[in-house]
Amino acid sequence: MKILVLSDTHGDTWRLREIFSRERGFSLCVFLGDGERDLEPFFPMPDVPLLAVRGNCDFCSSLPSKLVTEEGGRTLFLTHGHEQLVKYGLSTLRSAAREANASVALYGHTHVPVQDYDDGLYLCNPGSVRNGDYAVLEIVPQGVMWLPKRIG
Repeated sequence: MKILVLSDTHGDTWRLREIFSRERGFSLCVFLGDGERDLEPFFPMPDVPLLAVRGNCDFCSSLPSKLVTEEGGRTLFLTHGHEQLVKYGLSTLRSAAREANASVALYGHTHVPVQDYDDGLYLCNPGSVRNGDYAVLEIVPQGVMWLPKRIG
C-alpha cells in the first residue's frame, strides 16, 4: 500500500499541483493539517480517498484534530501535532500513539521532515509542502518504508 503524506501547505497550491503530477500509484492521501482548503481543487480524486486532520491554522474546520485508522494491516495515528506539543519534543505524541495502539504516528506542524523509530513505533513528519517537502509511506508485508521527497 502506497500512501501520499502531506502537511502544512499554507496556501501553496502550486507545489501541491506539482506533487500530484509527479506521484502516481498511491491508494490513499493523508493530509496532516494547515491548509485544508488548499486540497479542494484536487479532491475528490478518482479511486483515492483522503484522510485529513485539522491544523492550528485551519480556522473554522470541521475536521478532527486526530484520527486513528487501520491501513495495510497497520494502525496509524494521524495528527497535526500542535496539541501534542511536537515543537518541544515527541513524548506526548509517543504516548498518544501508543494509547491508540498505533504502530505509525504521522504528524506535521514543525515544517521539518522527521523519521524516527522507537520500540515498535514509527514517528514520521513529512515536513511542509510550502517548503517543498512531502513523503510517501509504503506499507508492505515486511514492514513500513518512509520515503521523504522534495520538490523545488
